[in-house]
Amino acid sequence: MPKQQWKPGTMIYPLPAVLVSCGDTRLGFNIITIAWTGTLCTNPPMCYISVSPKRYSHALIKTTGDYVINLTTRALAPATDWCGVQSGRDKDKFKEMALTPEKAQIVSAPLIAESPLNIECRVREIVPLGSHDMFISDVVAVNAEAQLMNPHTGAFQLSHADPICYVHGRYYQLGRMLGTFGFSVRKKKKPSGAGRRTQSRPKSPRGSR
Repeated sequence: MPKQQWKPGTMIYPLPAVLVSCGDTRLGFNIITIAWTGTLCTNPPMCYISVSPKRYSHALIKTTGDYVINLTTRALAPATDWCGVQSGRDKDKFKEMALTPEKAQIVSAPLIAESPLNIECRVREIVPLGSHDMFISDVVAVNAEAQLMNPHTGAFQLSHADPICYVHGRYYQLGRMLGTFGFSVRKKKKPSGAGRRTQSRPKSPRGSR
């Protein structure tokens, strides 16, 4: 089908909509909603967030050198949106959204207790890019909600928490699973008994005994 030609822009969607908590007990705590975030490396585990220098949270993260990425859910959608349009200069976002700051394992920034997964990050490098600065960070700890752990496999079941994503100014709840990693090349199992030849008993001629 024919395509329309647009000017360059940030059109990679969907994206995670996360709540990034930052600050410390001395400076105070804050929350900023971030969509420009992602994984950079598996070993060592690294991720990033991109924040405009105009944002109140930018100075907090730059000063403390750490932050927490809190994954969001359907229940957290109103807080996710609200924290993205309000400034921590004027509002206590934890108080206004009835969210609970919880002490992290390693970093000075707090966890958001209502989030199912909290990723503690320590800034390794700040890269000025233009409208945003990228905070390249090491993942130093992960906190997972115990109720979402599969008791049989030990796997973390984030899908059970109704995660949300962000698509061009809109929030969406994620839908059904289409497959697991590698499903397109995985060999299908043959049904039990497949390939066996079964012999049917010959029918007797009508009237014979």
